[in-house]
Amino acid sequence: MRAFIAIELPENTKNLLSRLQQELKNSNADVKWVNPENIHLTLKFIGEIDENQRGQINTRLQSIAASHKSYWAKISSLGAFPKISSPRVIWAGLAEGDLQTKELAAAIEESLIQIGIAKEERNFSSHITLGRSRSGLNSYRLAEKITEQSGKLENPGLEFPVERITLFKSRLSPGGPLYEKLQEVSLKTA
Repeated sequence: MRAFIAIELPENTKNLLSRLQQELKNSNADVKWVNPENIHLTLKFIGEIDENQRGQINTRLQSIAASHKSYWAKISSLGAFPKISSPRVIWAGLAEGDLQTKELAAAIEESLIQIGIAKEERNFSSHITLGRSRSGLNSYRLAEKITEQSGKLENPGLEFPVERITLFKSRLSPGGPLYEKLQEVSLKTA
């Protein structure tokens, strides 16, 4: 099964990000937007695992959650990888909670290496993927919209508690990926 570990976002935060996506869609760029119900913050993409690895991951996540406190995060910026002028991945970034999210991701990364799951080659970035460009069509307009909307991120709904981490199973389908929760563990209460 294909799996990843993520922070789920509250419904109101997903709804606000969905509205942001609508604003960005006005650029008429060729982007495959993430379905609002699937919006999350990935801590670790794992890839294919078997049931034995799933059990090992479950045990490791419980241990990690027991040693990390819950915290508040706040979405404060929009951007794009590799850069705003040639957006391939459109994202929302964290200001508050960025350090704790990076620490959580690093703990997961180090723990999973011990059970044979490959280390990510790129440095972790606390971001929430909103869409992926399919071509360069209207990318300059999209870059303008990203910059414009980034300056408007002052909604209290963009602040949310990080209280749990979740192991998801991902199944690709013609309508987009389908996610199923395999395990959810609670962080220590702050």
